[in-house]
Amino acid sequence: METPAPPSTTLVTAPALIDRFGRRVSYLRLSVTDRCDLRCSYCMPKGFSGFEEPENWLRFDEIARVVAAFARMGVGRVRLTGGEPLLRRGLPQLVAQLSGLPGLKDISLSTNATQLHKHAQVLHDAGVRRINVSLDSLDRACTEKITGRDSFDSIMAGLQAGKRAGFDPIKLNMVVMRGINDHEIMRMAQFCFEEGFILRLIEAMPMGETGRNSQYMDIGPIRDQLVSRFNLVPAAAELGGGPARYWTTGDSKGTIGFISPISQHFCATCNRVRLSVDGTLYMCLGQEEKFELRPLLRAGISDQKLDAAIRTAIELKPERHEFKEQPHKIIRFMSQTGG
Repeated sequence: METPAPPSTTLVTAPALIDRFGRRVSYLRLSVTDRCDLRCSYCMPKGFSGFEEPENWLRFDEIARVVAAFARMGVGRVRLTGGEPLLRRGLPQLVAQLSGLPGLKDISLSTNATQLHKHAQVLHDAGVRRINVSLDSLDRACTEKITGRDSFDSIMAGLQAGKRAGFDPIKLNMVVMRGINDHEIMRMAQFCFEEGFILRLIEAMPMGETGRNSQYMDIGPIRDQLVSRFNLVPAAAELGGGPARYWTTGDSKGTIGFISPISQHFCATCNRVRLSVDGTLYMCLGQEEKFELRPLLRAGISDQKLDAAIRTAIELKPERHEFKEQPHKIIRFMSQTGG
Protein backbone atom coordinates (compact mmCIF):
# COMPACT_ATOMS: atom_id res chain seq x y z
CA MET A 1 0.00 0.00 0.00
CA GLU A 2 1.29 3.44 -0.86
CA THR A 3 1.95 5.80 2.03
CA PRO A 4 0.78 9.33 1.26
CA ALA A 5 2.87 12.31 2.22
CA PRO A 6 1.29 14.73 4.71
CA PRO A 7 -0.62 17.50 2.93
CA SER A 8 0.42 21.12 3.07
CA THR A 9 -2.02 23.31 4.97
CA THR A 10 -0.97 26.58 3.35
CA LEU A 11 -2.58 27.76 0.13
CA VAL A 12 -0.25 29.80 -2.06
CA THR A 13 -2.46 31.16 -4.81
CA ALA A 14 -1.42 31.82 -8.37
CA PRO A 15 -3.21 33.33 -11.37
CA ALA A 16 -6.05 31.22 -12.73
CA LEU A 17 -5.52 28.78 -15.59
CA ILE A 18 -6.89 30.48 -18.70
CA ASP A 19 -6.39 28.86 -22.10
CA ARG A 20 -5.73 30.77 -25.32
CA PHE A 21 -9.45 30.84 -26.11
CA GLY A 22 -10.31 32.54 -22.82
CA ARG A 23 -11.72 29.46 -21.09
CA ARG A 24 -10.91 29.00 -17.43
CA VAL A 25 -9.77 25.50 -16.48
CA SER A 26 -11.34 24.66 -13.13
CA TYR A 27 -11.85 20.89 -13.30
CA LEU A 28 -9.31 18.04 -13.36
CA ARG A 29 -10.28 14.49 -14.21
CA LEU A 30 -7.69 12.24 -12.63
CA SER A 31 -7.24 8.62 -13.76
CA VAL A 32 -5.72 6.43 -11.04
CA THR A 33 -5.64 3.27 -13.18
CA ASP A 34 -6.26 2.19 -16.76
CA ARG A 35 -7.38 -1.27 -15.64
CA CYS A 36 -11.00 -2.33 -15.34
CA ASP A 37 -12.90 -5.45 -14.34
CA LEU A 38 -15.43 -4.89 -17.15
CA ARG A 39 -15.08 -4.57 -20.91
CA CYS A 40 -17.83 -2.14 -21.85
CA SER A 41 -18.32 -2.24 -25.59
CA TYR A 42 -17.75 1.50 -26.11
CA CYS A 43 -14.73 1.81 -23.82
CA MET A 44 -12.30 -1.11 -24.02
CA PRO A 45 -12.11 -3.97 -26.54
CA LYS A 46 -12.41 -7.60 -25.50
CA GLY A 47 -9.03 -9.22 -24.96
CA PHE A 48 -7.23 -5.89 -24.58
CA SER A 49 -4.01 -6.29 -22.59
CA GLY A 50 -1.98 -3.20 -23.46
CA PHE A 51 -2.17 -1.68 -19.99
CA GLU A 52 0.37 0.76 -18.61
CA GLU A 53 3.09 -0.87 -16.48
CA PRO A 54 2.65 -0.16 -12.74
CA GLU A 55 6.09 1.45 -12.47
CA ASN A 56 4.81 4.12 -14.84
CA TRP A 57 1.74 4.92 -12.76
CA LEU A 58 1.95 8.17 -10.87
CA ARG A 59 2.56 7.45 -7.19
CA PHE A 60 0.24 8.97 -4.61
CA ASP A 61 2.81 11.60 -3.62
CA GLU A 62 3.21 12.57 -7.28
CA ILE A 63 -0.56 12.77 -7.77
CA ALA A 64 -0.85 14.99 -4.71
CA ARG A 65 1.85 17.33 -6.05
CA VAL A 66 0.06 17.71 -9.36
CA VAL A 67 -3.36 18.24 -7.78
CA ALA A 68 -1.87 20.77 -5.33
CA ALA A 69 -0.40 22.67 -8.29
CA PHE A 70 -3.76 22.74 -10.06
CA ALA A 71 -5.45 23.85 -6.83
CA ARG A 72 -3.00 26.75 -6.49
CA MET A 73 -4.17 27.91 -9.90
CA GLY A 74 -7.86 27.80 -9.10
CA VAL A 75 -8.86 24.23 -9.98
CA GLY A 76 -11.31 23.37 -7.21
CA ARG A 77 -12.86 20.18 -8.60
CA VAL A 78 -11.19 16.80 -9.03
CA ARG A 79 -12.89 13.65 -10.27
CA LEU A 80 -11.19 10.28 -9.74
CA THR A 81 -11.59 8.05 -12.78
CA GLY A 82 -10.10 5.02 -14.50
CA GLY A 83 -10.40 2.46 -15.94
CA GLU A 84 -12.13 1.47 -12.74
CA PRO A 85 -10.64 3.60 -9.93
CA LEU A 86 -11.69 1.20 -7.16
CA LEU A 87 -9.12 -1.28 -8.48
CA ARG A 88 -6.30 1.03 -7.33
CA ARG A 89 -5.07 -0.18 -3.95
CA GLY A 90 -5.15 2.35 -1.16
CA LEU A 91 -7.51 4.72 -2.96
CA PRO A 92 -9.16 5.94 0.28
CA GLN A 93 -5.73 7.00 1.53
CA LEU A 94 -5.21 9.07 -1.60
CA VAL A 95 -8.64 10.63 -1.18
CA ALA A 96 -7.83 11.57 2.42
CA GLN A 97 -4.61 13.20 1.31
CA LEU A 98 -6.28 15.15 -1.47
CA SER A 99 -9.05 16.24 0.88
CA GLY A 100 -6.44 18.07 2.94
CA LEU A 101 -5.11 20.12 0.03
CA PRO A 102 -5.85 23.85 0.31
CA GLY A 103 -8.08 25.16 -2.44
CA LEU A 104 -9.58 21.82 -3.40
CA LYS A 105 -13.32 22.09 -2.82
CA ASP A 106 -14.79 18.96 -4.36
CA ILE A 107 -13.64 15.36 -4.85
CA SER A 108 -15.93 13.06 -6.80
CA LEU A 109 -15.63 9.57 -8.23
CA SER A 110 -16.67 7.80 -11.43
CA THR A 111 -17.12 4.05 -11.02
CA ASN A 112 -18.81 1.02 -12.55
CA ALA A 113 -19.91 0.17 -8.96
CA THR A 114 -18.96 -3.51 -9.11
CA GLN A 115 -16.59 -2.98 -6.16
CA LEU A 116 -18.47 -0.13 -4.50
CA HIS A 117 -20.17 -2.29 -1.87
CA LYS A 118 -16.71 -2.95 -0.38
CA HIS A 119 -15.48 0.64 -0.34
CA ALA A 120 -18.44 3.05 -0.23
CA GLN A 121 -18.32 4.02 3.45
CA VAL A 122 -14.56 4.37 3.74
CA LEU A 123 -14.45 6.50 0.58
CA HIS A 124 -17.19 8.75 1.91
CA ASP A 125 -15.40 9.04 5.22
CA ALA A 126 -12.18 9.95 3.38
CA GLY A 127 -13.79 12.83 1.52
CA VAL A 128 -15.62 11.69 -1.61
CA ARG A 129 -19.09 13.19 -1.56
CA ARG A 130 -20.46 12.62 -5.07
CA ILE A 131 -20.31 9.61 -7.35
CA ASN A 132 -21.19 8.84 -10.96
CA VAL A 133 -22.03 5.23 -11.73
CA SER A 134 -21.98 3.72 -15.22
CA LEU A 135 -25.19 1.78 -15.77
CA ASP A 136 -26.40 1.36 -19.34
CA SER A 137 -29.24 -1.10 -18.79
CA LEU A 138 -31.60 -2.49 -16.17
CA ASP A 139 -31.77 -5.81 -18.00
CA ARG A 140 -29.32 -8.45 -16.80
CA ALA A 141 -28.68 -9.94 -20.25
CA CYS A 142 -28.22 -6.53 -21.83
CA THR A 143 -25.85 -5.47 -19.06
CA GLU A 144 -23.79 -8.59 -19.62
CA LYS A 145 -23.71 -7.93 -23.37
CA ILE A 146 -22.48 -4.37 -22.86
CA THR A 147 -20.02 -4.98 -20.00
CA GLY A 148 -18.72 -8.40 -21.04
CA ARG A 149 -19.64 -10.15 -17.79
CA ASP A 150 -22.58 -10.80 -15.50
CA SER A 151 -22.11 -7.65 -13.41
CA PHE A 152 -25.71 -6.68 -12.68
CA ASP A 153 -26.03 -7.88 -9.07
CA SER A 154 -22.72 -6.36 -7.98
CA ILE A 155 -23.65 -3.01 -9.56
CA MET A 156 -27.03 -2.99 -7.81
CA ALA A 157 -25.34 -3.85 -4.50
CA GLY A 158 -22.88 -1.02 -5.07
CA LEU A 159 -25.66 1.48 -5.69
CA GLN A 160 -27.41 0.57 -2.46
CA ALA A 161 -24.12 0.76 -0.56
CA GLY A 162 -23.57 4.20 -2.02
CA LYS A 163 -26.95 5.34 -0.77
CA ARG A 164 -26.25 3.99 2.71
CA ALA A 165 -22.85 5.68 2.81
CA GLY A 166 -24.46 9.04 2.11
CA PHE A 167 -23.16 9.98 -1.34
CA ASP A 168 -25.25 12.84 -2.68
CA PRO A 169 -25.92 13.09 -5.49
CA ILE A 170 -25.53 9.69 -7.10
CA LYS A 171 -25.67 10.08 -10.86
CA LEU A 172 -26.24 7.17 -13.23
CA ASN A 173 -24.47 7.53 -16.57
CA MET A 174 -26.26 5.76 -19.41
CA VAL A 175 -24.54 5.72 -22.80
CA VAL A 176 -27.41 5.54 -25.27
CA MET A 177 -26.87 3.07 -28.11
CA ARG A 178 -29.29 2.51 -30.96
CA GLY A 179 -30.78 -0.96 -31.00
CA ILE A 180 -29.01 -1.97 -27.79
CA ASN A 181 -30.46 -0.05 -24.86
CA ASP A 182 -32.46 2.84 -26.35
CA HIS A 183 -35.72 1.01 -25.60
CA GLU A 184 -34.92 1.18 -21.86
CA ILE A 185 -34.63 4.95 -21.48
CA MET A 186 -38.09 5.55 -20.03
CA ARG A 187 -37.69 2.63 -17.65
CA MET A 188 -34.28 3.93 -16.54
CA ALA A 189 -35.72 7.39 -15.91
CA GLN A 190 -38.50 5.96 -13.76
CA PHE A 191 -36.00 3.82 -11.84
CA CYS A 192 -33.82 6.84 -11.08
CA PHE A 193 -36.79 8.93 -9.96
CA GLU A 194 -37.89 6.16 -7.58
CA GLU A 195 -34.40 5.57 -6.17
CA GLY A 196 -33.42 9.24 -5.86
CA PHE A 197 -30.66 9.03 -8.48
CA ILE A 198 -29.94 11.57 -11.22
CA LEU A 199 -30.01 10.03 -14.68
CA ARG A 200 -27.53 11.30 -17.27
CA LEU A 201 -27.95 10.27 -20.90
CA ILE A 202 -24.73 10.39 -22.91
CA GLU A 203 -24.01 10.21 -26.61
CA ALA A 204 -21.37 7.63 -27.52
CA MET A 205 -18.08 9.16 -28.65
CA PRO A 206 -15.96 7.70 -31.49
CA MET A 207 -12.84 7.05 -29.39
CA GLY A 208 -10.92 4.09 -30.74
CA GLU A 209 -12.53 1.27 -32.67
CA THR A 210 -14.80 0.41 -29.76
CA GLY A 211 -16.27 3.89 -29.61
CA ARG A 212 -16.83 4.05 -33.36
CA ASN A 213 -18.77 0.77 -33.27
CA SER A 214 -21.12 1.77 -30.44
CA GLN A 215 -24.30 2.61 -32.41
CA TYR A 216 -24.38 6.37 -31.87
CA MET A 217 -27.71 8.11 -31.24
CA ASP A 218 -28.53 11.82 -31.20
CA ILE A 219 -30.10 12.40 -27.78
CA GLY A 220 -31.93 15.57 -28.80
CA PRO A 221 -35.13 13.73 -29.83
CA ILE A 222 -34.84 11.58 -26.70
CA ARG A 223 -34.72 14.71 -24.56
CA ASP A 224 -37.86 16.01 -26.23
CA GLN A 225 -39.68 12.75 -25.50
CA LEU A 226 -38.63 12.79 -21.84
CA VAL A 227 -39.56 16.45 -21.42
CA SER A 228 -43.03 15.66 -22.71
CA ARG A 229 -43.46 12.39 -20.79
CA PHE A 230 -42.36 13.73 -17.38
CA ASN A 231 -43.19 17.45 -17.79
CA LEU A 232 -39.55 18.40 -17.33
CA VAL A 233 -38.36 21.99 -17.02
CA PRO A 234 -34.78 23.33 -17.23
CA ALA A 235 -33.01 22.99 -13.88
CA ALA A 236 -32.27 26.25 -12.08
CA ALA A 237 -29.31 25.03 -10.04
CA GLU A 238 -25.88 23.84 -11.16
CA LEU A 239 -25.43 20.12 -10.56
CA GLY A 240 -21.68 19.72 -10.88
CA GLY A 241 -18.89 21.21 -12.92
CA GLY A 242 -19.42 19.20 -16.08
CA PRO A 243 -21.14 19.70 -19.43
CA ALA A 244 -24.53 18.10 -18.72
CA ARG A 245 -27.64 20.18 -19.33
CA TYR A 246 -30.17 19.29 -16.63
CA TRP A 247 -33.95 19.17 -16.60
CA THR A 248 -36.17 18.44 -13.59
CA THR A 249 -39.71 17.41 -12.80
CA GLY A 250 -42.04 20.13 -11.55
CA ASP A 251 -41.65 18.97 -7.95
CA SER A 252 -37.83 18.81 -8.38
CA LYS A 253 -37.83 15.17 -7.22
CA GLY A 254 -36.58 13.86 -10.56
CA THR A 255 -33.64 15.12 -12.59
CA ILE A 256 -32.22 14.09 -15.96
CA GLY A 257 -29.02 15.41 -17.52
CA PHE A 258 -28.12 15.30 -21.20
CA ILE A 259 -24.51 15.14 -22.43
CA SER A 260 -24.30 15.66 -26.19
CA PRO A 261 -20.66 15.91 -27.31
CA ILE A 262 -21.58 15.07 -30.91
CA SER A 263 -24.97 16.58 -31.71
CA GLN A 264 -24.55 19.74 -29.61
CA HIS A 265 -20.95 20.05 -28.48
CA PHE A 266 -20.01 22.17 -25.49
CA CYS A 267 -16.42 22.97 -26.45
CA ALA A 268 -16.86 26.74 -26.08
CA THR A 269 -17.31 26.31 -22.33
CA CYS A 270 -14.93 23.37 -21.75
CA ASN A 271 -13.38 23.79 -18.32
CA ARG A 272 -11.41 20.56 -17.94
CA VAL A 273 -8.29 18.60 -18.67
CA ARG A 274 -7.51 14.94 -17.99
CA LEU A 275 -4.51 13.41 -16.26
CA SER A 276 -3.91 9.78 -17.21
CA VAL A 277 -2.48 7.18 -14.84
CA ASP A 278 1.00 7.60 -16.36
CA GLY A 279 1.06 11.35 -15.78
CA THR A 280 0.08 12.49 -19.27
CA LEU A 281 -2.16 15.55 -19.45
CA TYR A 282 -4.71 15.30 -22.25
CA MET A 283 -6.26 18.60 -23.25
CA CYS A 284 -9.23 17.20 -25.20
CA LEU A 285 -10.88 13.81 -25.68
CA GLY A 286 -11.14 14.40 -29.41
CA GLN A 287 -7.67 15.77 -30.15
CA GLU A 288 -4.10 14.58 -29.73
CA GLU A 289 -2.58 17.46 -27.73
CA LYS A 290 -0.89 16.15 -24.60
CA PHE A 291 1.87 16.99 -22.13
CA GLU A 292 3.87 14.47 -20.07
CA LEU A 293 4.36 15.38 -16.43
CA ARG A 294 5.83 12.14 -15.06
CA PRO A 295 9.39 12.70 -16.38
CA LEU A 296 9.42 16.16 -14.81
CA LEU A 297 8.12 14.91 -11.48
CA ARG A 298 10.70 12.13 -11.31
CA ALA A 299 13.48 14.54 -12.23
CA GLY A 300 12.70 16.56 -9.11
CA ILE A 301 10.96 19.57 -10.67
CA SER A 302 10.26 22.45 -8.26
CA ASP A 303 6.71 23.59 -7.48
CA GLN A 304 7.31 26.82 -9.36
CA LYS A 305 8.48 25.01 -12.48
CA LEU A 306 5.66 22.48 -12.16
CA ASP A 307 3.15 25.32 -12.20
CA ALA A 308 4.88 26.74 -15.29
CA ALA A 309 4.79 23.34 -17.02
CA ILE A 310 1.06 23.03 -16.40
CA ARG A 311 0.51 26.50 -17.83
CA THR A 312 2.50 25.48 -20.91
CA ALA A 313 0.29 22.42 -21.25
CA ILE A 314 -2.90 24.46 -21.00
CA GLU A 315 -1.72 26.57 -23.94
CA LEU A 316 -2.00 23.41 -26.05
CA LYS A 317 -5.73 23.03 -25.35
CA PRO A 318 -7.51 23.08 -28.74
CA GLU A 319 -10.60 25.10 -29.51
CA ARG A 320 -12.80 22.05 -30.10
CA HIS A 321 -12.91 18.37 -30.93
CA GLU A 322 -13.54 17.03 -34.41
CA PHE A 323 -15.59 13.92 -33.66
CA LYS A 324 -18.01 14.72 -36.48
CA GLU A 325 -15.45 15.82 -39.04
CA GLN A 326 -12.79 13.20 -38.29
CA PRO A 327 -14.40 10.31 -36.38
CA HIS A 328 -11.41 8.03 -37.03
CA LYS A 329 -8.84 10.50 -35.74
CA ILE A 330 -8.54 9.23 -32.15
CA ILE A 331 -7.22 5.70 -31.94
CA ARG A 332 -6.72 5.53 -28.15
CA PHE A 333 -9.59 4.03 -26.15
CA MET A 334 -11.54 5.92 -23.51
CA SER A 335 -9.99 3.83 -20.75
CA GLN A 336 -6.49 4.88 -21.85
CA THR A 337 -7.31 8.58 -21.57
CA GLY A 338 -9.26 8.53 -18.34
CA GLY A 339 -13.05 8.75 -18.36
